[in-house]
This record gives sequence, structure tokens and C-alpha cells, in this order.
Amino acid sequence: MSAPLVFIDGDQGTTGLQIHERLRGRTDLQLVTLAAAERKNPQHRAQALNACDIAILCLPDAAAREAVSMIANPAVRVIDASSAHRTQDGWTYGFPEMTQGQAERIAGAHRVTNPGCYPTGAIGLLRPLLQAGLVPRDYPFGIQAVSGYSGGGRAAVEAHEKPGASQILPFQTYGLALSHKHTPEIQQHAGLAHRPLFVPAYGAFRQGIVLTVPLELRLLAAGVDGATLRDCLARHYAGATHVQVTSLEESRALSHLDPQALNDTNDMRLTVFANEEHGQVLLAAVFDNLGKGASGAAVQNLNLMIERL
Repeated sequence: MSAPLVFIDGDQGTTGLQIHERLRGRTDLQLVTLAAAERKNPQHRAQALNACDIAILCLPDAAAREAVSMIANPAVRVIDASSAHRTQDGWTYGFPEMTQGQAERIAGAHRVTNPGCYPTGAIGLLRPLLQAGLVPRDYPFGIQAVSGYSGGGRAAVEAHEKPGASQILPFQTYGLALSHKHTPEIQQHAGLAHRPLFVPAYGAFRQGIVLTVPLELRLLAAGVDGATLRDCLARHYAGATHVQVTSLEESRALSHLDPQALNDTNDMRLTVFANEEHGQVLLAAVFDNLGKGASGAAVQNLNLMIERL
């Protein structure tokens, strides 16, 4: 059997370029690209989309929907890195560690939607705890996250890295209308009863994320504490290659979290900080917004899907 053909539609954006880099030197697949003059030509794009085995869409939402509509070949499988299909029926959510059997569902799927960067951390922390009944689905969740500026895409990278970029704010909170497009994705795939209050921010560093979720123990079931929550996460991710859970001893020794600690990897580290005296817990996720939060996740899903070709 010949190596599968993989076409990246939108390969000059931040995620597309990162996927190219991660696939460099692979001999178990053939990477298909279009010349610069052909990338925006609908006929050439349609031909490439229908001739490949797996298409990876690294496009704005509207362009991703358009690309899917161009696919007439029923054998073509799709990984969509945009947010166009993340809450849509008929698409498999591309977070392999999210729940039991999810990796197998991705491996056999024809349509896979790559998770958003922020939702990866929020869902990774919350879904196992809700599934286990340790945190109620109707808890009034507040989620704060700080990402590197590459989370804003190619335009944000250019704005921060061009001459004179020192004029750009070193830190900026955004999404102040409380309508960030990732919020419905978090609610649906984490299993929350209500929309969480999500507050994102960009820092003056290129890539990496720290995402935190505070919890009040008085609002949880009797007997649930930081150790209970941490052990639940550890059981859920036992054996996972790309998600690690910090031990309580390690968490007690930490005085800060570095959002860049896992840059250039496809890993995510989850930590539970607890102050039993005050009855408070802080859930935290650290990962690369260009890795587990984007291109790394896409390649992980691609590897699972290739196994079924």
C-alpha cells in the first residue's frame, strides 16, 4: 500500500506552517502542497481536496466550511483545525484523551474537528471531574487563561515581531463582551450545565498557555478535597502519552507556573493546587497553544487516522 496523501489547505498560516514542520521527514505519508499561485484558486483547491486521503484544514471558519463543501469524494477524510465544526453534529471531537474510547472514535472517523487551544485545557481539567461526579455540572465556573500572542494568528505574530513592536501592550485581557467563540465548545465538551465565565488574555511571549479554574470546596460534595480531585485526574490520564498530572508533593513545591514550559511539544500538564484551610482549590493546565492546542493535536489525530487507512 502506498503512503497516504495528506493535503494541508491553508498551509501558510501559523497552524499550517507548524504542521508542515512536525511532518518534515516523515516517510509514512506524502504531503501535498499547492504552489503559491494555486492556493486561492477554487479549481486547484477542489482537485487537491478530492485527490487526497486526508485533508487538514488550517483556515478561517468560513473558508473551512467552503472547503468541506468542495469535497465530493466520499473516501476523503478531514481534520478541521478551525472552530467551524467543533459543536456540530456529525463531527468527532479530536481530543483523544478526553474520554474512554475517544482515540478509537477519532481513528475511525471521516470528519474530525480539532479542539481549540483554550478548550483543550478547560475540558482536560473539568470533564473527568464532572464525569466522576466530584464537581457538579451546574457549578458557576470561571475560567482564566493567558496565551502567547501567536494565539491571535499570523496577524498577531507579525504585529508583535515587526520593528517597533515595543509599542504593543505587554499584557492584554480581551473577550470582554463575554462572548468568546470557544465558550460554547467548552460548555458542550466538558459537559457543563451552564455557560462558563471565560476570560482570555495575551501576554508578550510567542507561545504557551496557562489556564486556571478556581473551585470553592464548600460548593462541592462533602469530603471532596484537592487530593480527591487530583487523584481523579491521575486515574483518568493514567497511561496517556501526552497528558501528565502533577503529584500533590510537586504542586506544593511550585511557586509559579511558566506558560512556556511545554513549548514545542504536544504535551499538557495538569496541576491541582489546594488550600484546605481556606477551602479553595485551583485547577491549572500548562501546554503549548501551537502544540497540544493546535498543530500537535492535529498531527496526533492524523497519526490515529492513518492507522485505519
